[in-house]
Amino acid sequence: MKYLTHPLTIAILLAFNGGVVDTAGFLGLHGLFVAHVTGNFVTMGAAIIGGGHGFIGKLLALPEFVVIVALARLAGTAMRRRNWPAMPILFVTKILLLITFTVMAIWHGPFSDGDSSIALWTSAAGVAAMAMQTAVQRVHLADMPPSTMMTGSTVQATLDAVDLLTRAHPEQRAATRARLGRLCCTIFAFACGCAISALLFSYVGFWCLLLAVIVAMCATDLQSSR
Repeated sequence: MKYLTHPLTIAILLAFNGGVVDTAGFLGLHGLFVAHVTGNFVTMGAAIIGGGHGFIGKLLALPEFVVIVALARLAGTAMRRRNWPAMPILFVTKILLLITFTVMAIWHGPFSDGDSSIALWTSAAGVAAMAMQTAVQRVHLADMPPSTMMTGSTVQATLDAVDLLTRAHPEQRAATRARLGRLCCTIFAFACGCAISALLFSYVGFWCLLLAVIVAMCATDLQSSR
């Protein structure tokens, strides 16, 4: 398949990973989206009205996400100035954060109180891992669809499909078809990650995050072979 070049394969693996981690976080951390900042605004608003645990974690997720993305940007810039391999180093950092999240979630979960200190530290590790993944992809795989934000991808895929069906902008038809293929691959991968994570979580709880660690390692290995 001509679309399955290394960058797209990496993007597919990262999107699958995003679905796995986000779903596990939502199910095990009282509705926390570790990779989807917008979702935390919704669940935080619902917690204000309806009560429930996890309000503090949702409140802290946005500033933490912003800080980690900023640090990833600064670190990547500094490493490139020194001719260091920024992308592999940042990917490995993401894996270490993901392993930390996985170990803490398995060891201390399930969490009866999403606002307890250990639940907040566990949430912070998960948010940091996904923020790092998002930042690295936006910088180093900028031509690929995002791995954690599916709303924009779905909108663009719909627009591209309509343009192809109506034969609009014929001069851009090849580029539109290629972009639609990439978008469909990552959207499908994210959806599969969500479904598999939910199924595994119902049987083994946070142990399902081991799948995310393995997939992240595969993506990193593939990137290093480019």
